[in-house]
Amino acid sequence: MAYETITAAPLTPRIGAVISGIDLTRPLSDIQVRDLKQALADHQVIFFRDQRLDPASLKRVGQHFGPLQAHALKGLPDHPEVRKLHADETSKHVAGEEWHSDMTCAKVPPMGSILYMHTLPPLGGDTVFASMYAAYDALSDRMKTYLEGLTATHDGKLAFGRFDPTGTFPVAVHPVIRTHPVTGRKVIFVNRGFTSHINELSKPESEAILQFLYRHCEDNYFQVRFRWEPHSVAFWDNRCTQHLAIWDYYPQVRSGFRVQVEDTAVTGEAA
Repeated sequence: MAYETITAAPLTPRIGAVISGIDLTRPLSDIQVRDLKQALADHQVIFFRDQRLDPASLKRVGQHFGPLQAHALKGLPDHPEVRKLHADETSKHVAGEEWHSDMTCAKVPPMGSILYMHTLPPLGGDTVFASMYAAYDALSDRMKTYLEGLTATHDGKLAFGRFDPTGTFPVAVHPVIRTHPVTGRKVIFVNRGFTSHINELSKPESEAILQFLYRHCEDNYFQVRFRWEPHSVAFWDNRCTQHLAIWDYYPQVRSGFRVQVEDTAVTGEAA
């Protein structure tokens, strides 16, 4: 996989690469953006080291890849598209502590998310990413045929209701098996964080199939585990990955910022 302006070092055979040869704190050229888009398509999640960003510069990076979404939870006062992620000794929970794809409760979920971490605990705080290409490919042909054409409801209340029990959150319907709008590859598109049920099945059938798919998608063979260092960045394609933030560092501090990039490759219902 040759790029003109960057180098990509794969971390596993299926997913993840560390990108070098680029400074995200400086404006990116069209060729650099093109290389990064290709690297994301090739590796599904790409990582960067030693990038000292702030909310404004993180926004600038994200805007190279599309419009930024305002998060369902409150963004920063001066940067509503930027969400602060912070955990310390007062935390009762952390963002992303179960397997999920970001905001699949939206009619058009984000194309991707870019997370910058400036403060890390001495040990722990890794993020694990799983390839939904690999998960789909590993299904039997009969299971692929069975799942094709089914749809699932994704409800924001499942993820965010505990923070605001009286709030109103988005609800959307997406195919259980989705075709990636850029690569054309098929993925499994249900997740523990947001999916409530499969619409065409009875409740017991839906629960059984979803639990099977959740366990299948979380198989270690589909994963890469990223060990954060201060001023690292992760950029993942939300359409073909799931991720899990491991909260094993309490009461230590872990802090950073995230933006979500809108998916301009599809219109209306996710394809």
